[in-house]
Amino acid sequence: MGRRDVGPLGGLDPHPVTGDLFPSPVPAGSGWPGDPATSDTPVAGTPAAVRRLAASAGDVAELQARVSVCRACPRLVRWREDVAVSGRRASFADQPYWGRPGPSFGDPDADVLLVGLAPAANGTNRTGRMFTGDASGDVLYAALHRTGYAALPTSVAAGDGQALTGIRIVAAVRCAPPENRPTPRERATCAAWLERDLELSAPRLRAVLCLGAIGWDATLAAVRSLGWDVPRPKPRFGHAREVALTTADGHGVRLVGCYHVSPHNTYTGRLTPDMLDDVLRSLRR
Repeated sequence: MGRRDVGPLGGLDPHPVTGDLFPSPVPAGSGWPGDPATSDTPVAGTPAAVRRLAASAGDVAELQARVSVCRACPRLVRWREDVAVSGRRASFADQPYWGRPGPSFGDPDADVLLVGLAPAANGTNRTGRMFTGDASGDVLYAALHRTGYAALPTSVAAGDGQALTGIRIVAAVRCAPPENRPTPRERATCAAWLERDLELSAPRLRAVLCLGAIGWDATLAAVRSLGWDVPRPKPRFGHAREVALTTADGHGVRLVGCYHVSPHNTYTGRLTPDMLDDVLRSLRR
């Protein structure tokens, strides 16, 4: 149950908002709402190419286009595309699946970055938008709306009118991993994308909100690689924990921790709506 074999070419299914027909995975530049890439976007096929293409991206838009077509981690490419073709959840079996890395979503000029772990197989991997189409995203976008960052309280699918102001969502790993567990090598390969996201945002950045310890650790590793000043010993993750960072240019940035918006945390009450709202509101200080 829940698996659908749509054939070697992925078949064609209507987008849930536009109704346009797409194969799964979705080719770059084929008209998917919000797709940052074109058919000419350079594709990273190795860790070295990730580092080169990330470093040479001139702005956020160019960086996200390159992120969205990356094929540097064979295991992740195989998994995300297998899910898109034959591993769809039954409730989404009639929809096309993005089946590519998740680019960032939000305000390209944001002064706050939100760092998650990795896309969900039937969330971002289906919709092409960070934290969209799954239970974690339902909690996050409702809170972003309550605290004035999101135009809508829900994020259902690309093209639904959702927009963020003052915040942009990125991730430590950009492809959906099997069992939600990227390997150390996959994390290391993807780190260059996060480093460049932070580097491009640094001149205006005030705060970075990390969802969970993995996002926290990935951000600390990235900013150290960029030459930012980080307290030693390495600050430990905690909910509402704050650490003062200093960019290579001497600009202060707050690192803020937050329990992840996973169903495990939200259903058990480890992370309540009030706790999440309080952390998001604190980013405006």
